[in-house]
Amino acid sequence: MFINILKAIIFGIVEGITEWLPVSSTGHLILVESFVKFKDLSEGFFDMFDVVIQFGAIVAVIILFFKNIWPIECEKKKHGNGIKLKWNKNILSLWGKIIVACIPAAVIGLAFDDFFDAHFYNPTCIAIMLILVGVIFIIVETIHKKSNKDYRVNSIKELTYKDAIIIGLFQVIAAMFPGTSRSGATIIGALLIGVERGIAAEYTFYLAIPVMFGASLLKIVKYVKDFGMMASNELIILLVGMIVAFLVSMVVIKFFMGYIKKHDFKVFGYYRIALGILVIILLLAGVII
Repeated sequence: MFINILKAIIFGIVEGITEWLPVSSTGHLILVESFVKFKDLSEGFFDMFDVVIQFGAIVAVIILFFKNIWPIECEKKKHGNGIKLKWNKNILSLWGKIIVACIPAAVIGLAFDDFFDAHFYNPTCIAIMLILVGVIFIIVETIHKKSNKDYRVNSIKELTYKDAIIIGLFQVIAAMFPGTSRSGATIIGALLIGVERGIAAEYTFYLAIPVMFGASLLKIVKYVKDFGMMASNELIILLVGMIVAFLVSMVVIKFFMGYIKKHDFKVFGYYRIALGILVIILLLAGVII
């Protein structure tokens, strides 16, 4: 039990770091699982764990950006004492764009989740997507630097529903292929249509809330259906992973938002390529299967 908790802490750290950086959290978790395996747990536990652990990371986004995403405001009544509640139209509009962007991935995910798990959730696919998306990041940033054009969208308010749909379609790619990175795919999509880097990152954080909550709920339902209720030790391991992911996410999100104010995404592209090559070497050497 103690060893499994230590492993859950490792997975939580990896999740908290890689969920918000465009390097693929699912890809990293699957790779780490090749070396750090849980023991004496139910069959299928890790398949559920590596998705549901993301719930801790979601909570970090909700806390850090609460003022930006909570649509209900309180204000004093003009006459008399008391407070009245009102809707913030800008935030309601933001949630409309978040929901629109999430619909494609939700539909594809629900329809083909088992197929993707069976055919694409493996180190080979992860290596390919790590390298491919890394190359795309470098190309997109290089083209933008050479063109020296101003960004078309420089605030969340300027995002249109058309922008949201396009970014949502890029999110589908991440839903299909582990190693793509949900944040990486949506950031690339946003950059291609002229969204400023910081806004692209912030918007992808918001998209994570319904996507990751839905994915976590789906995995829990499937796990309970196939294997029954989690044992108490499994529940403890899952909670430890989520708590660690939450704490690490709080630090990483703040770092990432500060980093991209002064730097582009090329460094993440180079990292992805290097990691993808390492995975291929390990596969050829038979270290991971």
